Amino acid sequence: MTTIKMVAKRAGVSTATVSRALSAPDLVVPETRARVQSAVEALGYAPNSAAKSLRTLKTWKIMMMVPDVANPFFSEVLRGAEDAAQLAGYSVLLGDTRDDKTREAQYASILLRKEADGLIFLGHRMAPTLTKIVREKGARAPIVNACDFSAQHGVCAAHIDNAKAASEAMSLLYSMGHRRVAAIAGPPDSHITRDRLAGARARADAAGLGDALTVVHTDYTIEAGLAETTRLLSQEVPPTAVFCFSDEIAVGAVSACRACGVRCPADLSIVGFDDIRYARFLDPPLTTVRQPMNLIGQTAVRLLLGILEGDVQVVEDVTLPHDLVVRASTGPAPRRA
Repeated sequence: MTTIKMVAKRAGVSTATVSRALSAPDLVVPETRARVQSAVEALGYAPNSAAKSLRTLKTWKIMMMVPDVANPFFSEVLRGAEDAAQLAGYSVLLGDTRDDKTREAQYASILLRKEADGLIFLGHRMAPTLTKIVREKGARAPIVNACDFSAQHGVCAAHIDNAKAASEAMSLLYSMGHRRVAAIAGPPDSHITRDRLAGARARADAAGLGDALTVVHTDYTIEAGLAETTRLLSQEVPPTAVFCFSDEIAVGAVSACRACGVRCPADLSIVGFDDIRYARFLDPPLTTVRQPMNLIGQTAVRLLLGILEGDVQVVEDVTLPHDLVVRASTGPAPRRA
């Protein structure tokens, strides 16, 4: 059986360099990495992950629970997390919970059975199994939340300031003369929904337009955005702008305009949230709040690794920067307003 020593000898490097080239290739110069890879392929070497786990008492795996793996926002967060995990020699296990409590509990039990060293969840609920671990271990619990932040979870987290971002989006619409604004929000039990709605309401109240703000709750999906925008446009006095709490909702809103013969932004301005990769390719390109999706994933892994390495003694809450990206889906309020 081919061993790591045989690979090292053929490549002319140490066994430590071979290990580093395979587990953290970015830390090895390209020329050395190429020699190691050539030796691995020539000898047919495969690292013995089971032996590594026995030596270190680690699985070298991270569990990531995602509410909807098909959502472009979550897929980009996952990409950032996997990049950071691989750099540290970890593999990522993916659990698509589909926002279902039963699935969340099943994936959370992987941590309890020690089939993963740590867990990152991107949803708004924390499974009872995870809550129990946090009660027992406190800040040392190998659990991190990303995106849908709540201080009540009591775990390290990576996210943006959703209330501030929502306030900035509303400010843009008010600066363009819009007075009848509708917020198409997510489910009311979601922490990000609450934070974004709090920011939107605060800005509306500050402008003296709190009573003119229409709020509807729905799912963070294209289909929901299409249905709710169609309903809003059918009102006797429709809004002149909609603030969608996700880009997927906003994609549905743009589709509703097209189906109803409403011009965007001449008749209806649309603002999204996330800046997924498709946002700038819509017709018209979407004005939206840009979240640092890749960085959120990387930061969540960094926090988790700090816990696993014993460097974290208190719960760390990391607020990352966001940007309001103005594109062609927003414009001045129509004169009829």
